[in-house]
Amino acid sequence: MDIFFIDRKTGEKKKEIVAGERFIRWVYETKIGETVLETLVKKKIINSLYGKFQNLPTSRRKIEKFVHELSIDIEESEIVKLNDYKNFNDFFARKLKREARPICNNPDRVISPADGRLLAYENIDMNNIVQIKGSYYTLKELFQNEKLAVEYNKGACVVIRLCPADYHRFHFPDSGIPQDSMPIKGAYYSVNPMALEKVARIYCQNKREFTLFQSDHFGKIVLMEVGATCVGSIVQTNEAKVRVVKGQEKGCFRFGGSTVIMFFKENTIKVDADIIKNTKEGFETKVNMGESIASTI
Repeated sequence: MDIFFIDRKTGEKKKEIVAGERFIRWVYETKIGETVLETLVKKKIINSLYGKFQNLPTSRRKIEKFVHELSIDIEESEIVKLNDYKNFNDFFARKLKREARPICNNPDRVISPADGRLLAYENIDMNNIVQIKGSYYTLKELFQNEKLAVEYNKGACVVIRLCPADYHRFHFPDSGIPQDSMPIKGAYYSVNPMALEKVARIYCQNKREFTLFQSDHFGKIVLMEVGATCVGSIVQTNEAKVRVVKGQEKGCFRFGGSTVIMFFKENTIKVDADIIKNTKEGFETKVNMGESIASTI
């Protein structure tokens, strides 16, 4: 299956360049590949070893080809010389120049916490959350907390899928105070739409962490980071119970595609109309961190 998204800046429908597409198709679309997926690819040890390889100085040789094949704008980065990165993970979790991601500081607007392809759902059913068309999961299973799941019934859900080419640090969507991050052990399935279509309840099966964030303008938000195939780790760089400003860094992913999910309580936000329209039509919307995506009701 080809993957198309809407470029929000131009309104154009674009075809995604998928890193490792041949391998992903083999693993998720063939019988032999599915066997390898279940016995090896989704296991923690394989992904941990792969993550450690990306920390070796020799992995730096991959950076130039990666930048070229995925059309990454290295000029946005704080470090623009590829030889100045210690290893591939150092490059993958690179920081950007502040001016590369301007923050919408309107207090009535929610910003995207990450670069990526975004889907959004309003008035969600806690027992029937959309993973991809025709595939669903429950909030109780995702949070592993029934009381918390009930709190976000009828609220809004925003899913930002990060591709390997994307900037892989994630940020706070508003000012406020974060609580401790709560890790949940799990597998390492890909979060590419090809995988989401084939494997049920991926977000509930994969390794993930979530933070309860008391925002200043949008109530208590659940901020969740979901790991995926070849994600060496989810790294929280913020300090719990210490006030943060809008757009401040929350953490980063090591190598691999990943997902950030936000849950808002009922009657808290209204997602921008173009994003809702694209979602209903089956398309993700390409957004950047700091970009406005929703407003207070």
